[in-house]
Amino acid sequence: MNEVEELVKIEDMIYEVKGRQVMLDSDLAKLYQCKNGTKEINQVVKNNLEKFPEQFSWKLSIKKFKKFWSKILTKK
Repeated sequence: MNEVEELVKIEDMIYEVKGRQVMLDSDLAKLYQCKNGTKEINQVVKNNLEKFPEQFSWKLSIKKFKKFWSKILTKK
């Protein structure tokens, strides 16, 4: 895969939520080829909280996630 194709893939993984650009842990797990998927990403964050301040790492409630996900599906 060339650099342009890779950039497009990464750009497709960035969403806007409340005016902020975000990436899902599942997309980060794919990007970094984590063997244990989101579990691995979330464990790294949990074990290194000082490296991931709240503005860079936060969790959506189920209700907010469903609303967010429906917007993504209608966007595509």
